[in-house]
Amino acid sequence: MTENNRDAKRSARERMQQEREREKARAKRKRAALVGGSIVAVLVVAAVIGVVVANNKSGSSSGPVAAPPGATGKDDLAIPVGAANAPSTLTVYEDFRCPACDAFEKTYRTTVHQLMDSGQLRGEYHLVRLIDGNLGGTGSLNAGNAAACAQAEGRFRAYHDVLYDNQPNEEDDKFADKNYLIQLAGKVPGLKTPAFTSCVDKGTYNTWVNKSNADFNSAGFGSTPTILLNGKNIYNNQSNPLTPDKLKAMVAAANKGKPLGSVSPSPASAPQPGAASPTRTGTASRGTEGTEGTTGTRSGATAGTGTGPGLEPRTGTGERTGSGERTVTGTGTGPETGSGTGAGTGTGSGAGGSGVAGPARSGGEAPEQGTGAGGAAVPGSAVGTG
Repeated sequence: MTENNRDAKRSARERMQQEREREKARAKRKRAALVGGSIVAVLVVAAVIGVVVANNKSGSSSGPVAAPPGATGKDDLAIPVGAANAPSTLTVYEDFRCPACDAFEKTYRTTVHQLMDSGQLRGEYHLVRLIDGNLGGTGSLNAGNAAACAQAEGRFRAYHDVLYDNQPNEEDDKFADKNYLIQLAGKVPGLKTPAFTSCVDKGTYNTWVNKSNADFNSAGFGSTPTILLNGKNIYNNQSNPLTPDKLKAMVAAANKGKPLGSVSPSPASAPQPGAASPTRTGTASRGTEGTEGTTGTRSGATAGTGTGPGLEPRTGTGERTGSGERTVTGTGTGPETGSGTGAGTGTGSGAGGSGVAGPARSGGEAPEQGTGAGGAAVPGSAVGTG
């Protein structure tokens, strides 16, 4: 074999060896790619599972759902406020941790309350936990549950407003503290009861809030607050932004020709200033000047006759005009009487008449606070009385 043949065969073997090495390298890379792809696929699946688990935690609708009393709408996911037969409905999707929801409250609360309290508008509130999902935590969930607990006590609207009045910074998950939520209930008369406290501590309506959140996500609204008037989104139109006056006009237009709803007072409502108290009548031995803030006019016209030093006629005029909480009417003797015997006769006028009286007594009864009149003057035993 010549030298050239040997070199040719050696070169061929070397090329074959190199080709085999390259093939091995390609196979190795292929296996690596397959393994890497499998790892990526596993990671993707894990991520999907994680998202599903997270969503289930923040918006699960599985399991038994205890809705608060009075809840209405689809699956009883809305808390109603206002007259059930009001001609228009305002649907509100809100998150108690949401700053934009707080801005809506501060701008529209007075208007919405007026429309509800006059029977023009009914509210339906859906509680969601968007901020819990975005920033983590449980403040939206716990506050939503506490609001549902307030609904069970008949004081949803008052507590709803207290939560917004005390909303922490968006990133401060203060509403996760159940003790804080119970403390805030002290701002609503009659709410901080053992039943409310237990409801907040146990998270009685957590599953209901989660189901409401899942319903919000499936509806595709995507942001809070979402405000619907009779089913139409009215709040997110940037080219024609909503204002309180526009809301009133929209409700008035929608209600045209329709009867207003029948409004019942809230059980947590306190008596309004100036509310009338029962009127009372009685007999007073002496009418006195009206108490501060009340009114009365006094004039005496009854004359007495008799013997003895005459009394100068007097006409009394009341010092205040107004109205008080109670009315007392009565009769009594005038403040001055003549005495003795003598040559003169006299007439006198008493300080009786209609008027607002302060404390008055009747036949030895305890003092009666009220408004009313001292009695007209009546004749004395021997002389003119006034």
